[in-house]
Amino acid sequence: MADIPREIPGISKVEILVIDDGSTDRTVEVAKNAGADHVLRMSSHVGLARAFMAGVEECIRQGADVIVNTDADNQYCGADIPKLVTPIIERRAQIVVGARPIDTIESWSPLKKALQKLGSWVVRQASGTDIPDAPSGFRAYSRDAAARLCVINTYTYTLETIIQAGRKQIPMISVPIGVNVVTRKSRLFKGIGEYVSRSAKTIVRIFIIYKPLRFFLGLTALFALPGLFGVLRFLILYMTGSGDGHIQSLVLSGALLAMASIMVTAGILADLISANRSLLEDVRARQLLREAPQNETMAKPITARKKAAATKAAKS
Repeated sequence: MADIPREIPGISKVEILVIDDGSTDRTVEVAKNAGADHVLRMSSHVGLARAFMAGVEECIRQGADVIVNTDADNQYCGADIPKLVTPIIERRAQIVVGARPIDTIESWSPLKKALQKLGSWVVRQASGTDIPDAPSGFRAYSRDAAARLCVINTYTYTLETIIQAGRKQIPMISVPIGVNVVTRKSRLFKGIGEYVSRSAKTIVRIFIIYKPLRFFLGLTALFALPGLFGVLRFLILYMTGSGDGHIQSLVLSGALLAMASIMVTAGILADLISANRSLLEDVRARQLLREAPQNETMAKPITARKKAAATKAAKS
């Protein structure tokens, strides 16, 4: 907290919100003594992703125009916060992700560096964005962009928010940042194996949620191609007089084509559900922004009563 700058060019006021994810120690007391302006206490341990979303919603309710997220393990340099918020202030982006110098981090093993690059590449393919460090948690969000994000995954928010932002075409860029010396190991996962396993599951689940039709069409092709090949093979053998004894392959091909039909139907239904979820997310975003305090620099909505009074005054 002491590393977070309290004065940033283009920002009139900097406030610090600490999220206490159901801890049983003196987190709240220490945070307040260290100068935290707000402390959000979760009633129980809800995990990184849900704690992050709760913090974002609290920031919006407090009237924040720009929200910067940094981890509590002091991995990221607070002096780089102006780098994150500047593109948002200049309206060049609505989300800014800090890109760590992966190749020069001494505490990371070659395997972890390779896996990080692979994971970031997969996220870029799934999101259609060009973010080199997808797992980075050092980010800045404009209020509008933050309100439009809705994390479903309970493990981590970093991958899903990038894929979601890319899907919603929210302007997003990356800026280089520095990192501090590691003082303790991550408590999010126990080892590389668990990190890879959970990240892979997260990416697959996100891909199914946000691109369901593409996913199920891929499964359809997996069942349909062998099925069509089997049917074609049987027809050729039957027309040449050698169809006897190949009924089993025809039955198997029919079962594969039936499975392909089911996958197509599932893909269409999943795509419709995805469209409905997008509408619900838009409604949620509007509700959050409507309840947020309006700053003097932003246009305030005109209520129906005020609008009617203004119209009446204009007629008179």
